[in-house]
Amino acid sequence: MQQQFLSGYNGKKVFITGHTGFKGAWLMGCLQLAGASVKGYALAPEYENSLFNLLQPLHTGESSIADIRDKARLEKEIISFQPDFVFHLAAQPLVRRSYEIPAETFEVNAVGTANLLEAVSKLHSKCSIVVVTTDKVYENKEQDILYREEDVLGGFDPYSASKACTEFVVSSFRNSFFPINKYEQHRKAIASARAGNVIGGGDWSSDRIIPDIIRSLQNDQPVDVRNPWAVRPWQHVLEPLSGYLQLGLFLDKAPASFSRPYNFGPLPNDHLTVKELVETAIESWGKGTWNDSSDPAQPHEAGLLKLDISRARKELNWIPKLSATEAISWTINWYKQPVNGQATFTIQQIKDYFGI
Repeated sequence: MQQQFLSGYNGKKVFITGHTGFKGAWLMGCLQLAGASVKGYALAPEYENSLFNLLQPLHTGESSIADIRDKARLEKEIISFQPDFVFHLAAQPLVRRSYEIPAETFEVNAVGTANLLEAVSKLHSKCSIVVVTTDKVYENKEQDILYREEDVLGGFDPYSASKACTEFVVSSFRNSFFPINKYEQHRKAIASARAGNVIGGGDWSSDRIIPDIIRSLQNDQPVDVRNPWAVRPWQHVLEPLSGYLQLGLFLDKAPASFSRPYNFGPLPNDHLTVKELVETAIESWGKGTWNDSSDPAQPHEAGLLKLDISRARKELNWIPKLSATEAISWTINWYKQPVNGQATFTIQQIKDYFGI
């Protein structure tokens, strides 16, 4: 089934924003294996050892290094490419950084999405758009409940709130410019995908738990853990990407049925605390220790967050393949590879996941 959805992109033109980021680089790899013609649009990678740079020798698609806030450039690149599909991943993706640059976070995430959708509205051809937001778009009550797509949107920190704003932008464009009852006139369909706490090889971002773990273990230092008891919907990066790809194809075939938001996350009984993730990662690495570095004065981050994935299971026939423990093992195994073998290992993990 997974391979079938991947092969659905063979020969299709796919535009990806944020392709130089962690998830975007993995998505580029998936689509190139699928035989798609890919064009990426993003800022230059933030880290020299980024996954995008690592996979660069294997890339066959086009790459435009530019800002999602550059409205004229973005429109030019989209119209010249004439994509069949758009996957919008470009974002300021870090909670703690959003406290440092709140206005820029809203500008990139909400206004950047509006720029993208306005550019797509200028296309005369059929196009299906998947806008990636986050699990943190919900008004988090810090209760042991599974958030559903119909639940109230909100966001305590600037990042979460900016992504909730992004969902409102998507809804506004869907209602104002791409109404389903007039699909045959505009031929545009938009869905949003809500996933978060994604782990996998090639992530070196600051203030993310896996890169923090790896840097500490590589230097034989204890892992500092800010929120050991926080519960998150951990999943390997290929899990939500497979969901985005499935959603894109369903959206293309039946826009009236799938132009809506979808959650992608682990099974209901497979949510781990940060402490459990760290201890499992250390066990997989083979050695290491950790420290509780929680600080009451640190910026607020959600303590409990779980997603209800029943809509994706029922309507998209999507279900996670890897348990949280397996996702951690896949991730740590990636970082154990020699640097000159990590690109090949990335492609092999994609093949293994999709059964190629």
